[in-house]
Amino acid sequence: MSPEGRMEVLTRQLCAGQLTESTWEHVQQAPPDPIIGVTDAWRADPDPRKLNLGVGAYRTEEGKPYVLKAVREAEQQILADPAMNKEYLPISGNPEFNRLARTLALGPSSPAILQNRVATVQALSGTGALRVGAEFLSTHLPSAFPRIVYLPSPTWGNHKSIFAKAGFQVREYRYFCAATRGLDFAGMVADLKAAPPGSVLLLHACAHNPTGVDPSPEQWKQLLKVTTEGQLIPFFDMAYQGFASGDLDADAASVRLFVDAGLELVLGQSFAKNMGLYGERAGALSVVCKSKEVATRVESQLKLVIRPMYSNPPMHGAAIAARVMGDPKLNALWKEELRGMADRIKLMRQVLYDQLVARNVPGDWSFVLKQIGMFSFTGMTRPQCELLVSKWHVHLTLDGRISMAGLSATTAPYLAEAIADVMKSA
Repeated sequence: MSPEGRMEVLTRQLCAGQLTESTWEHVQQAPPDPIIGVTDAWRADPDPRKLNLGVGAYRTEEGKPYVLKAVREAEQQILADPAMNKEYLPISGNPEFNRLARTLALGPSSPAILQNRVATVQALSGTGALRVGAEFLSTHLPSAFPRIVYLPSPTWGNHKSIFAKAGFQVREYRYFCAATRGLDFAGMVADLKAAPPGSVLLLHACAHNPTGVDPSPEQWKQLLKVTTEGQLIPFFDMAYQGFASGDLDADAASVRLFVDAGLELVLGQSFAKNMGLYGERAGALSVVCKSKEVATRVESQLKLVIRPMYSNPPMHGAAIAARVMGDPKLNALWKEELRGMADRIKLMRQVLYDQLVARNVPGDWSFVLKQIGMFSFTGMTRPQCELLVSKWHVHLTLDGRISMAGLSATTAPYLAEAIADVMKSA
């Protein structure tokens, strides 16, 4: 039967209510997300000892989600404001949020800020910023430039999908050294030097996810040189500013180094971790340009990416973040809480390390102390991770990444006992 005939038969069956097979009968069941699926499995686990170390969210000592005091106060002020309404935001989002977000990232004395050559739009947290930025680059990179993006190996699992959806060919550069649980800097530099000019280079600004391994300040200077000489396009993913070290300026040093050197670059920001605004989806995308005129045109094109994608962003999370950043008292309270969260995670690293050493777990575990930020890349094998889940009810991604923010002084000994066991068994 011809396609036209088949269509005619289907139309008659549909109109007569005789079509019994679903139009989407051919659709296959998709695999669970490797990260979100960890939380789903943890929720379904009936064992009272269960431990969720897959979630990329801060937890208190009691294992509970934490809403920052600064965020609560900002939200109360917003809700009490009689001028508040629910009108649409502009396509580019909350202007004050955008101004404060780029200033937080680049610093108030940044030449790019002072010269008004940064185009910033509000985005749906870090993921949305990456997606809009990738789409913009795919459309507007010079035609002679390849549509190639270089991602660290390993990297956050969503990076590959985001850039692939935007039409990029995804390649990897060496990053993590399994033997040292540290940075393979020589391999990283060699791979970046071999990248075609005009390639996009995805860099984690701080607290690399999933490894917790960052370049040193001197290594960042060398990466700036490699990027400049190779004519690469830097795209910074900054999901943990302030959350890594407790110092907002220190965690932005890599981005500021590149901007102050005069490079054009793209920057995605998230306020999920450092303000605890996970479900509010507050983020920003900035494109640092050579001039104010170019930045104005770039912003106009970013709006054209956003408009058919989600039209304009939600207002509540950005309003909270803007108030926290813009109000001196709330800003001071936020920085205090941010340091507290970062310090607790550092303490959990020390507690876990001490517990592992006390149990004489084979290997050098000092990398737990050297890594930074929310995650630690343990180097445990997939069978070992699977045994942690099945025997000990410790839920984690099967590449061995654990969330230090999900640990407590109470659960760290249990995790150390579990690790000691699986290191012997698997």
